[in-house]
Amino acid sequence: MLKIWGRTSSSNVQKPLWFCAEAGIPFERIDAGGQFGRNREPAYLAMNPNGLVPTIDDAGFILWESNAIVRYLASKHAVHDWYPTQLQARALVEQWMDWGTSSLAPALTAAFWGLIRTPQAERDVNAIVASGEKTASLLAMLDRQLAGRDYVCGPAPTLADIALGINTYRWFNLPWEAAGFQRPELPALSAWYERLATRPAYRDAVMIPIT
Repeated sequence: MLKIWGRTSSSNVQKPLWFCAEAGIPFERIDAGGQFGRNREPAYLAMNPNGLVPTIDDAGFILWESNAIVRYLASKHAVHDWYPTQLQARALVEQWMDWGTSSLAPALTAAFWGLIRTPQAERDVNAIVASGEKTASLLAMLDRQLAGRDYVCGPAPTLADIALGINTYRWFNLPWEAAGFQRPELPALSAWYERLATRPAYRDAVMIPIT
């Protein structure tokens, strides 16, 4: 059986957990990272020299990097509605997945750490607000992409929605008021988020306490 190493609170681990639930792929999850440790132990580092989560073991095939993992699983199990085979359609899905990793996630990181992982007395409010403003400018791009679409790449969800839906949950649920930051109105993004929230797999894997 597929093994997924990583804690449920990790945004990157949530990608394969959410996808496996949507695709009906059975798996065993093993706690690692954060309060569980293990990810700096020699046995784990032999699998993933980055010492990060997630890592999968699929009958002896080891793979790390969350986007690579969900692409691999979708290809192996021929889940083509989530990861199309047509070249240009697939390229657009991958474009938005990679944008989520290279642009959106880094923009949100300072706010996440400041609001969730830093004691109130030690918070850098200016850094949190700057993170919120940068994230808002990027999500305005996604809002424009979603205008007139149910999902990021068209009428049905794809791996692009999985890659971006993780941090969108954090965007809508971080305690921004603690830093005096007000999220701007992004109607298409909000409607998309509400559609994601109707999916049981999203609720179970992603809509959990942010820690």
